[in-house]
Amino acid sequence: MTYDDNNIFAKILRGEMPAHKVYEDDETLAFLDIMPRSKGHTLVIPKKPAVNMMDIEADDLCVLMRSVHRLAPLVREAMGADGFVLQQFNEAAAGQVVFHIHFHIVPRYLDVPLKHAPSGMEQEGLLSTNAEKIRTLIAQRQV
Repeated sequence: MTYDDNNIFAKILRGEMPAHKVYEDDETLAFLDIMPRSKGHTLVIPKKPAVNMMDIEADDLCVLMRSVHRLAPLVREAMGADGFVLQQFNEAAAGQVVFHIHFHIVPRYLDVPLKHAPSGMEQEGLLSTNAEKIRTLIAQRQV
């Protein structure tokens, strides 16, 4: 599959689409999923174009995973979750919907089931509140 520069994540990276950003460095961006499966559901993407695991260079995947590794425990803590799930899908048959590689950090709460995907749009105010909680903790930890 060829990378499509008009996918929604490419548009977010170019500033053409809004996003509730929680973290950004020179090589990666993290923002809230607008159709979260749980409170604080965060997506982490590379800034370099890549469709999925079969398309990304190994060094770029390592950079992406470093951000996921740093952020996942902070998202869990900021959201008061009991744990988290990491998800990454490759190709439509596996559930990939946006064809720009990304990892899902999905906070998990005891006795709270995940919403089904796609779960519907989250309220803007709740997304803003959750993003601020995550950004605040990241800033405190100087990530």
